[in-house]
Amino acid sequence: MFTPRGNSDPLDGRFDHLDRSGRAIAGLARRPLWPVLAMVALTAAIAWWFLVSMAGSIAAVEGSARPLGPGMSLIARFLPLEPGSFAAVIADLCLSGTSGAALAPGSAVATGLALFVMWFAMAAAMMLPTAAPMIRTYAEIADTAAGRGDRVVHPVVLAAGYLVVWAGAAVLFTLVQMLIGSLTGAPAAAPARGVVAGMILLVAGAYQFTALKHACLTKCRNPFTTLFARWRTSPAGVFRLGMEQGVWCLGCCWALMLIMLAVGSMNVVWMAALTVFTFVEKTGAGRVTTRAGGAIVAAWGAALIGAALA
Repeated sequence: MFTPRGNSDPLDGRFDHLDRSGRAIAGLARRPLWPVLAMVALTAAIAWWFLVSMAGSIAAVEGSARPLGPGMSLIARFLPLEPGSFAAVIADLCLSGTSGAALAPGSAVATGLALFVMWFAMAAAMMLPTAAPMIRTYAEIADTAAGRGDRVVHPVVLAAGYLVVWAGAAVLFTLVQMLIGSLTGAPAAAPARGVVAGMILLVAGAYQFTALKHACLTKCRNPFTTLFARWRTSPAGVFRLGMEQGVWCLGCCWALMLIMLAVGSMNVVWMAALTVFTFVEKTGAGRVTTRAGGAIVAAWGAALIGAALA
């Protein structure tokens, strides 16, 4: 918990009894916004490195980055190759065969766990950066509350609740991807193709125009309203508050994440593009960006379906 900054604090924020390094550490502990944002950035960076390493391992196995999806050939030379690393093992499991009945039960479980790790890393890489404004808003409200002498909870608890929701979403995306693999006979991490890819893109594009998308996006853009109205002073309450924000974020972004099934779940080029789009969408105003993106994706999906049926 934060230490209140009111007049009752005998140190009054100076920590004169500590040396310089001690005062610096104590100051960070009392005002943890920047350390938490740094931790968010570090976590996202680790997730990105893990995903890029997975992509490099898959490209090495396939002999080319082209099977990873559109755009990946452009960065093939920059993909790292780390044989024997955890990322390489997960990548190998994702490519171990087709999903569903074509896999033995033990292999299906291993592939499912590998896909879950991949999707959760993807959520951390793509969604944590877009959650930074929400975490900052919470920390600012908490700092004001602490100044009044109120008990407040460290923002890392809020971030943990947020990530739990995306862990649950990773399970659902894993099941959907394995179902697609069982229907198409493609490797679990391969991009969907033809009519299946077109339908995924049509759904993702159409969702951008719905009232539910707009409602969830509004909540994501204005976290202050929700955080202030539902303020909690216990760790469990703040954890639930983080989960609530995670649900709003999931409602806003699940369709964008679904696009990864069509372009390749290990396509880091599209991951980066969708991360930028999501950040712009959440920090912007109006619905132009949302609808323009939806129209482009839906048109792409319709074109894929038309080409497959021609």
